[in-house]
Amino acid sequence: MWFGESEANVRDVFDKARAAAPCVLFFDELDSIAKSRGGNVGDGGGAADRVINQVLTEMDGMSSKKNVFIIGATNRPDIIDPAILRPGRLDQLIYIPLPDEPSRISILKATTRKSPLSEDVDLMYIAKVTKGFSGADLTEICQRACKLAIRESIEADIRRERELRDNPDQEIDMEEDQVPEIRKEHFEEAMRFARRSVTDSDIRKYEMFAQKLQTARGFGQSFRYNY
Repeated sequence: MWFGESEANVRDVFDKARAAAPCVLFFDELDSIAKSRGGNVGDGGGAADRVINQVLTEMDGMSSKKNVFIIGATNRPDIIDPAILRPGRLDQLIYIPLPDEPSRISILKATTRKSPLSEDVDLMYIAKVTKGFSGADLTEICQRACKLAIRESIEADIRRERELRDNPDQEIDMEEDQVPEIRKEHFEEAMRFARRSVTDSDIRKYEMFAQKLQTARGFGQSFRYNY
């Protein structure tokens, strides 16, 4: 049920931003609150439309002296209400492409910075063969490799305990709690399940939308002084 709580939450967020100025107000998954109006059938009496109306009202009431920078992120720009993209609101469109090879190296290093990597792990090679992978895709690879290393370590501990139980008189090397090291074979196994979450078709769609919106916003390169 909707009883105006969402509109009140929007007002509260903008009030806090004004009080904390200068600051950045970031809306992740912008399409969840800024979907095109008029097509939200069965959304609780037009609640979604009221939310976007409140967002627009708050943006228009935001004085330039307040130094509140509003940023939104979405992977569905095609369903964003056009009104929120007008000048004075979210008037700058920044298309962020998938990470290139240097960016992928940085993502892999950041994701594994607290993980014990074996010397045979070559992150640069992984970055080279993962063209078209998003940051989330690369993170998933690293997390899967880490889980494989942990599982291997647990299985080794269980095996040693079983051997000790079966042969109590036999001396078995019980290593002290060592942190499992992520080796090359763990990444090789993780890469078997790796997949791209963004297709080439999606990329073309985003690029076409960005170009279309930029072209529709002004004269572009066709503007010339006639005097």
